[in-house]
Amino acid sequence: MKSIPIRMNRTWISELQNRVEQDTLWSSWEAFQLAIEAAEAESIPSFDSLVCLKQLYGFEPLPHQIEVAKKVIHQMRGRAILADEVGLGKTIEAGLVLKEYLLRGLVKNALILVPSSLVLQWTRELSQKFQIPAMAQKKEWMWDKYDFLVASIDTAKREPHRAHILNKHYDMIIVDEAHKLKNRKTQNWQFINQVKKKYLLLLTATPVQNEMSELFNLVTLLKPGQLGKQNDFKQEYVAGKRLAKNEEQLRKEVHRVLIRNKRRDGDIHLTKRMVKTIPITLSAPERALYNGISQFIRTRYHQEKDLKNMLSLLVLQKEVCSSRDAVFHTLFKLFQQHEKNSQYLSPEVAHLTHLLKQVTSSSKVKTAIQLIQELSPEKVVLFTEYRATQEMIVRELAQVGIYAVPFRGGFKRNKKDWMMELFKMRAQVLVATEAGGEGINLQFCHHMINFDMPWNPMKVEQRIGRIHRFGQKEDVRIYNFATMDTIEEHIIWLLHEKIQLFETVIGELETILVKVEKKHSFEQSVMEMMLQSENDTEIRQRMKQWSDDFQDAKALVTAEMKQQDVLLNGSIKS
Repeated sequence: MKSIPIRMNRTWISELQNRVEQDTLWSSWEAFQLAIEAAEAESIPSFDSLVCLKQLYGFEPLPHQIEVAKKVIHQMRGRAILADEVGLGKTIEAGLVLKEYLLRGLVKNALILVPSSLVLQWTRELSQKFQIPAMAQKKEWMWDKYDFLVASIDTAKREPHRAHILNKHYDMIIVDEAHKLKNRKTQNWQFINQVKKKYLLLLTATPVQNEMSELFNLVTLLKPGQLGKQNDFKQEYVAGKRLAKNEEQLRKEVHRVLIRNKRRDGDIHLTKRMVKTIPITLSAPERALYNGISQFIRTRYHQEKDLKNMLSLLVLQKEVCSSRDAVFHTLFKLFQQHEKNSQYLSPEVAHLTHLLKQVTSSSKVKTAIQLIQELSPEKVVLFTEYRATQEMIVRELAQVGIYAVPFRGGFKRNKKDWMMELFKMRAQVLVATEAGGEGINLQFCHHMINFDMPWNPMKVEQRIGRIHRFGQKEDVRIYNFATMDTIEEHIIWLLHEKIQLFETVIGELETILVKVEKKHSFEQSVMEMMLQSENDTEIRQRMKQWSDDFQDAKALVTAEMKQQDVLLNGSIKS
């Protein structure tokens, strides 16, 4: 009986336990049936089938994810770039491949390298969905103790961790956010290239971001020589930075190692996004503080005429649209500067402090409380950019009997897990900061409040991606708070109305921004528009010009992406 596999039918396992406890003998017929059941569990019906599908609990992979796993195992021999668009389940696909190899006895150890913010998510997914005993790497001694580790790639490439990894041979390496390996001159690329491995999975939604050489570098990690030498690749396949030639031949070569599924494929569906802007009128004291801060920043700008030295004041301008608590900390730093340098604008800072003291309540918080009460008992994730605002919101919600928990980047892993569990099982609201919102999945929630609207469009999309992803069964409702007659109102108008942020695919959005942001980042451009404008009308005019540039870049990127689709569309249907 000792040789009977543990993966036998659960009914037989229960019966076996009862027999052992009662010391009851098996009849010959029962033993025979048990052996048959065990043999069936061990058998592989056909070469193309996946044994692991019988071993999954609590979820069912989507058809395209199953087909991806089959293709990686049977055609690509365990070395592939999984390049599905954002939110289509690359983690699930990689988990299926790893689980299948594990059950077939072809993988006995694996290393999963991810951004630090995704370590917990990967560990949880592998453990709960695939029953793979993955551990989050925390200490140096863990490299030699555990067979399945999830680690930050930034930690892994540094000594002494690097030496431990390079001294081992791994059956499988999985790298998430693998576009960070696009440059073969970087430590990331060279480190992964040096690791001894049998199978390698690279996960990225954007295998080509800036130029064709990035694709060459990723493919070379998987199968050196697949695309020839770098100079030969350039001569034969590159027409421009992001443009290919000899497309049909290149497409055949790329499809041997790359699979890409897109949202518009027939059987891939996501729920809708329902976006609503909620206007908020500031109280008289809040308006006075906003005007005072804006005037203070304009005065400083006209004195220095240098955006590089204005970063702290940019933060102050954003904070005044968030809360008086957030503004307080920056003003306190200005006081400290005055202590060191007597020529600083002490009267102006003192005036702002006086205005700050006059603000005793938050119009934004009142609106948030009212909205959350209307949505009760449904769960809501609320995003703010500032810890001071986060603490204030949690405190104010508690005073009206709404259970809210904070979530931010400064929390240790265990505390993040605990906050997530509290939100899922007990709390109605999760109040998250930007850093805390990276890498968490909240499909059980479909209401999101942008308490502060980020000035970086990519951050907005990343927020939405926490709830609008596979596994989400409801239409996602997004509420953008806009304080009227402030820079925040103009930004929401620009993002929502002019560049259709909420309808643009994240990979496309990122590429467009790279083309538009030539001199300054989007945030710096917004600040410059505000500082150089005399009134709201002029701000809108400048923003309209920026949106026109965005649309021109979008048209160019769309044309380039159509060509890339021909090249990269390794859809399971093709």
